[in-house]
Amino acid sequence: MAATAPPIKLYTSHQCPWAQRAEIILAELNIPHEQELIDLAVPRTEEYLKINPRGLVPSLAYGDEIITESAIVAQFIADLNPSHLLPASADPQAALKRARIAFFVDTFVSKLGPHFGKLQFAPPGADLDATAQAYVDNVVKEIDPLLADAAPFFGGSDKITLAEVQTGSFVIRLLRLPKHDIIKDLSAELQTKAPNFYRWATAVAEVPSVKSTFPEDDVVAGIKRKRAQFAAQAKA
Repeated sequence: MAATAPPIKLYTSHQCPWAQRAEIILAELNIPHEQELIDLAVPRTEEYLKINPRGLVPSLAYGDEIITESAIVAQFIADLNPSHLLPASADPQAALKRARIAFFVDTFVSKLGPHFGKLQFAPPGADLDATAQAYVDNVVKEIDPLLADAAPFFGGSDKITLAEVQTGSFVIRLLRLPKHDIIKDLSAELQTKAPNFYRWATAVAEVPSVKSTFPEDDVVAGIKRKRAQFAAQAKA
């Protein structure tokens, strides 16, 4: 008789793009789990700090084990549940494909993340033209070439991979937040200068597991609250 899989509990915040990584993969693979919401607007409770002393989300309880850090949580779930997200280990090209996915995700986060953070959380009235241009320039130079064979997803896949799991929460924000005047709409410039990226991004934003884990109104409200806090701190 097969052993029963340990229960899974995800500690998350629906407003956090890092936590959304874990929510995307659990939704994509239709994995039963319990969720507990962590309010990031207030100090973490003593109970949660016992689970994750860093106080961050997501945290994943897998039976009696706790796994933290979003990329590690997503990788763990992918390894635990073989699927279309990663090549099977029997594939002779598996190691190379996994390395390419890891490089893509690392490049996306390191080259685009700092600029995107500024675009989201700068105080009202801040001049962000240079930041927006730096974001576009990095997409053109660093990301667009890595998506030359997207079909429509990374590495020529017709289904999402771990690359999309790890980046989808940021992609959907890039495309959805402009309509709320949170960030500048870069779509036209990206479509012209980075067509591979733009085609890929629009496909990612329509993936059901990405859309269903993105509560748009709550995300917008959370960003506005953070901006107000940063503005108040700056004045103080």
